[in-house]
Amino acid sequence: MKALVLAGGAGSRLRPITHTSAKQLVPVANKPVLFYGLEAIRDAGIREVGIVVGDTEAEIRGAVGDGSAFGLDVTYLRQDAPRGLAHAVLIAREYLGGDDFVMYLGDNFIVGGIDGLVDRFRADRPQAQIMLTHVSDPRAFGVAELDGAGRVVALEEKPEFPKSDLALVGVYLFSAAVHEAVAELKPSARGELEITDAIQWLIDHGHRVESTVITGYWKDTGNVTDMLEVNRLVLEGVEPHVEGEVDGASELIGRVVVEAGARVAGSRVVGPVIVGAGSVVRDSYVGPFTSIDRDCAVLDSEIEYSIVLRGASIDGVGRIECSLIGREAEVTPAPRVPKAHRLVLGDHSKVQISK
Repeated sequence: MKALVLAGGAGSRLRPITHTSAKQLVPVANKPVLFYGLEAIRDAGIREVGIVVGDTEAEIRGAVGDGSAFGLDVTYLRQDAPRGLAHAVLIAREYLGGDDFVMYLGDNFIVGGIDGLVDRFRADRPQAQIMLTHVSDPRAFGVAELDGAGRVVALEEKPEFPKSDLALVGVYLFSAAVHEAVAELKPSARGELEITDAIQWLIDHGHRVESTVITGYWKDTGNVTDMLEVNRLVLEGVEPHVEGEVDGASELIGRVVVEAGARVAGSRVVGPVIVGAGSVVRDSYVGPFTSIDRDCAVLDSEIEYSIVLRGASIDGVGRIECSLIGREAEVTPAPRVPKAHRLVLGDHSKVQISK
């Protein structure tokens, strides 16, 4: 079995962060989301991985390399533009050959990995196997309709009037039969080759499609709210350890990680928290569910339930919550007189200012 990992796409819901970075490489608990998926694939016993890349190919290649660091053999497959999930299968046809494969969306996060799903597919041998989960607003997802016996009978991509609340999770398993389905597809109204249409083709032509409704945790980390929630979940599992410097005037409470080369001085840190290598926390409060990446500075400030990316600095700011601070960003107080906010914001930025 091989794996096909999708790591293209513009990441429009995470702008402006993704103007300069691949969305799959935005870190949670100081590790890129994509890495969690690659580790899950490896842990399921799969070694050959094709990564579909687009405009951020160089960055993805730089982070993943040949895959050997993950115990994988990685091949890169170029997609000229985001033309749908089924288009990714189409361009990977030669690489996949006649092998079964798991297709994994690189910005998805699934607790517990995919071992059980892969084992079930290998044992039952359907032509396709999908994962489903109940969601509050299925209009934003591919939606599955099941019959009374729990078999998949219909799928629809982002329907205006969903027939169920069962959304497709971003992990799919296929036999080589899916290539015939993909070859028959025409672009949808969105101009894309939809994987839901390919699965529907398999159903309509008598192929067996199985589904698993998961009750565990799954997130598409395509927006800031979901990124922060996944960060919270991962931090829940960290074990406290201190390799950096913590002075006697500081207090560490709960599960706090201070990586080698990091310094905490005159501060109170309440876990779960990670302070990345080379970062400085001084005269500050860092609250639960905060990840501070490498080479950052948090000085005379308070921050909680947030992600701070590499090289960012926060200096003299009263309190920050529920925030994603980009690479090399600088957050400082505005002048006291006149009382005004001074902003330099990139396209698609979102700012909330307390009165």
